[in-house]
Amino acid sequence: MSDTPSPAIQVLERAFALLDVLARHPDPISLKALSEATGLHASTAHRILNDLTLGRFVDRPEAGSYRLGMRLLELGNLVKARLDVRDAALDAMRELHKLTHQPVNLSVRQGDEIVYIERTYSERSGMQVVRAVGGRAPLHLTSVGKLFLAYDESPRVRAYATRTGLAGHTRNSITDLARLERELAQIRARGVSRDEEELELGVRCMAAGIYDDQGKLVAGLSISAPSDRLEESWESRLRDTAAQISTALGYRPSLR
Repeated sequence: MSDTPSPAIQVLERAFALLDVLARHPDPISLKALSEATGLHASTAHRILNDLTLGRFVDRPEAGSYRLGMRLLELGNLVKARLDVRDAALDAMRELHKLTHQPVNLSVRQGDEIVYIERTYSERSGMQVVRAVGGRAPLHLTSVGKLFLAYDESPRVRAYATRTGLAGHTRNSITDLARLERELAQIRARGVSRDEEELELGVRCMAAGIYDDQGKLVAGLSISAPSDRLEESWESRLRDTAAQISTALGYRPSLR
């Protein structure tokens, strides 16, 4: 097998080199200076910088000069928020799992889906964990996803329904916009969301929101259990645990 980098890998290495040079310069830097600093031919550097500009990883404030783009800040803030939430949540999640003996999940929103970023569970739950950490699921089919939809403006909810078609996974899935809007109103009033075998038959979930120091909903904490094992008494403990994590992130109830 050849050790020569593939063209795709080589392009990535060159892009990283350009980003590293830009990171060392607080002010815009010229194409010539970038070419010299990276050892890349000017035409090669120009081509890669154009692609990075299209992706907003690089900005071009004026012809022939470049600086790091806002997309990097957006991604950095997203990573920071997730890491902070996970760090703040993990111990509390373990305590909640000790109480319920069922999987406890931490999820965040990414576009039209939720992403599972942490989970505590054990074999005693009697439930196979289908979606591992890093797994995704549609917003309208999950307890945490519905929390995020509940705090969206109505036009955004309708746009989500149009984009996704509210496709269902089970016979219990909510696939009708009017029904979804009624449930979202109940979630706003109650502060807790449910998944009644809407994503997977035989699995029910309850979720509460986690808020940051700006009062923004940044994650959801949920308990998943076989349908006949989800206990209503867990709801108050779930709320308290989510509130504990929110407090650790700097949230105060007056912010909402």
